[in-house]
Amino acid sequence: MLLPDNSLGGRTVQCLKRLQGRGVQVIICTGRAVESSCRYYSAIGAQGPMVFFNGAEVVDVPAGRVISANLLGFDVIDYGIDLARSMGIHYQIFLPPSGETRWETLLFERDSEEGQMYRSHTGIRPVVGDLKAEIAKAAEEPGSQGCPKAMFIADPGLHDEIRRNMIGRFGERVYIARTFPTFLEIMAAGVSKGEGLKTVMACRGLKPEEVIAFGDEENDLPMFVAAGFSAAPSSAKENVRQAADFVFGSNAEEGLAIFLEELFG
Repeated sequence: MLLPDNSLGGRTVQCLKRLQGRGVQVIICTGRAVESSCRYYSAIGAQGPMVFFNGAEVVDVPAGRVISANLLGFDVIDYGIDLARSMGIHYQIFLPPSGETRWETLLFERDSEEGQMYRSHTGIRPVVGDLKAEIAKAAEEPGSQGCPKAMFIADPGLHDEIRRNMIGRFGERVYIARTFPTFLEIMAAGVSKGEGLKTVMACRGLKPEEVIAFGDEENDLPMFVAAGFSAAPSSAKENVRQAADFVFGSNAEEGLAIFLEELFG
């Protein structure tokens, strides 16, 4: 649970460190890329299998070893480029690591205001260029199967139109989730934080009744189903609060740390 400025609060950091010292496993399940999540798992000293790209990848950190991946087809990504161009909105993709590249590569077609905001939000430096050409080049790489995710960054009022077009064209082949007010992420069918968490639980030998899931956005809901218990901050969206087993204090007040301190003593 991050503060409004997307940082981890000091109380939260110390709480999570103490819990890990007592044998509690901390698993990060995020829509973020591995690179932009590094500052969070490093700050609390968490290691091992974690969920990234909303479950499109499960990666063992800090080693960077990919345990599982469910990639979006290049034809879906290519159609997204056409749709974004026709609507005049920002569109971006992540390419899997290749060669000497440790992290996924973030690609923008143009360095728009929305792209600059995303760069500030995540700290990832993008490659700006012709997305059609970049996708064609990536598709020719030996063993290349697709990308972890694509993303539209646009006014929320346009999200329904984007959904209609993507689902109308690809149906059940795509999973679409809003992860931030203006972020609409496109991933392969079967991708979810819930499926990613199940993979991590299997790797770590954890049963559902041993896992608590925390979340505040709609992409966290599948994770609530996979875990034995779920909790959301009071600042979460209403449907997320209703789905959670328990509601604690807001992110701005480090409600997660307070909840964990009371739970574990």
